[in-house]
Amino acid sequence: GRRVSKEPCEQTQAVTSCSNEGTQVTVEIHPKNSTPQLFKKLSFGKGPWRLPSLRGQDYKGGKKNSPPPSLSETMTTRFFSAYPWDKSSLKSIPIDLQQFEKLDAYVLKVNVKNSVEELVKALLKQARTDLEKVRAIWMWICHHIEYDVVGYHDKSQLSSKPIEVLQTGKSICEGYAGLFEHMCSIAEIQCMKLSGYSKGNGYKMGQTFTGDSDHAWNAVYLDGRWHLLDSTWGSGAVDDSFTKFTFRYNEFYFLTHPALFINNHFPDNSNWQLLKPALTLKDFENNMLHNSNFYMLGLLTAQPETPVIQTVNGKASVSVDCRSATLFTFKLKGTDEHGLMTLKKHGMKLEIYPQKTGSHKLQIFAKPSKASEEVYNCVLEYVVECKSVNKAMRFPKDLHQPVGPSWFTERQGFLRPSHREPVIHTNDGRCSVTFTLGKDISVLASLHSDNSSLTEDMGRRHIMQIHRGNQIELKIHLPHAGNFVLKIYAKKKSDPGNYDYIFNYLITCLNTEVKWPAFPQSYSKWAEDYEILEPLSGLLPANRNVPFKLKMHGIAKVLVQAENTYPLTQSRGYWEGTCNTSGCREVFVMVHENANHSFYSHVLRYEVEIQ
Repeated sequence: GRRVSKEPCEQTQAVTSCSNEGTQVTVEIHPKNSTPQLFKKLSFGKGPWRLPSLRGQDYKGGKKNSPPPSLSETMTTRFFSAYPWDKSSLKSIPIDLQQFEKLDAYVLKVNVKNSVEELVKALLKQARTDLEKVRAIWMWICHHIEYDVVGYHDKSQLSSKPIEVLQTGKSICEGYAGLFEHMCSIAEIQCMKLSGYSKGNGYKMGQTFTGDSDHAWNAVYLDGRWHLLDSTWGSGAVDDSFTKFTFRYNEFYFLTHPALFINNHFPDNSNWQLLKPALTLKDFENNMLHNSNFYMLGLLTAQPETPVIQTVNGKASVSVDCRSATLFTFKLKGTDEHGLMTLKKHGMKLEIYPQKTGSHKLQIFAKPSKASEEVYNCVLEYVVECKSVNKAMRFPKDLHQPVGPSWFTERQGFLRPSHREPVIHTNDGRCSVTFTLGKDISVLASLHSDNSSLTEDMGRRHIMQIHRGNQIELKIHLPHAGNFVLKIYAKKKSDPGNYDYIFNYLITCLNTEVKWPAFPQSYSKWAEDYEILEPLSGLLPANRNVPFKLKMHGIAKVLVQAENTYPLTQSRGYWEGTCNTSGCREVFVMVHENANHSFYSHVLRYEVEIQ
């Protein structure tokens, strides 16, 4: 009992199936139980195995006087293509799962335990075609036979004969596959029980396989060719301690395309790969393991295709291609601090910079963009071998993955970004980021760094928002050199609630002479479409005449209050004038909104340098 498949729970997902003639069918998979937990799929331990017959003599079913064709007879020209997978279908036969809804519902209610023959007879009442018969048997086993965790540990208590498996309602993979084969035989469907190696629990990336087979599954003959399925891995999962089984239906392992099934099932007889050319055991050992989540979420390919990645100058790169917009995250040794992940329209790109040498476990997680749950499923695992560390790529702890703009930020109303890459480099400590905003969006932005005493308020004051119609410009002045996180939040203007985090950039500056003061502090009366042209610095020189130029509208008067009060004059939409900073520590800009009122409102506050 060495192998259980490392597979987190599945979520609802659309799957596309095609025949080799090009007929395309889209199906919807609805897992029986979508509780967000991580489980491991099941398999079978060592034991004696019967090799599949190439001449069909092990077949016990079939029409009388009309023996079905054997593997060698039917597959000389009916092999599926081996790698690369053609990406058209997860199944080896065109299927519309919606057509199975009534049959599936009927099968789940059938409760016959006294004989296998009576059970099959009951199941086939609603099954007309061979495909429906196989479906009925598959669904019943996956939802009624649990994995025998006690028998797994104590073989003396193990049930593996079909009638024993039926009556006890539990077994390990040998029993699942044996019951499936026997039920197909009664239903006159040609079925084989196969044995081989599997990449399940305990599997180490890149390991070699020797000795006895460790798993069992089935092949069925439908529509003139053989198809593969694994009812053990389709039925459910056990917990990490291997003491409790939970039914968790997995559609992926029903008539799986052989080019995908070979990912974690290597039959003793290479003909049962149903692939041409067949993979060698060495190919199987070296190939990247893609679990069922990878394909059920619509992912297509991943680079690199080898499970072990060597860093180059302290960096390792991973990319994933997928059918539709998908959300990703990652963990490197349990944290997402040491990487830059960017979302692409059809996938993601990840750059990893381990901050310690040695071997690091890298996990990639994904979920559909429209999924309401916060649960990400693990879809890939790598080992990153790091020989040297790039200390310059140590990212701030506040950096949130993914980084930079994407299809997701566009959906939130941030269109046409000036900077499409996740990292913004600045030499003089200044940069400007612009977007076209969707309707009714209010923006909040803040700056974060590990190496400074930036308070939350000062982090916001190093960013100035400038609005021009539906355009927003974020003007950023860094307080010093280093790596900074620009976090961007948003909410509907009509919504009185809090701002929601949307995305972030990484801003880097290597110039140690950079030391920009914050922008002036603004108050609530400072309207969104007002603009400061000068002075931009929130810290004014002492004992100097400082010119002011502000763009404001709907204002009757503007005053600058220092030691004395200085009125600004309006000219072509701008309020302009000069203020002397002698004898004061603060300077305020005040506005008189209505000429008939006597009070002024503060809109800006500047500090004055101490001499």
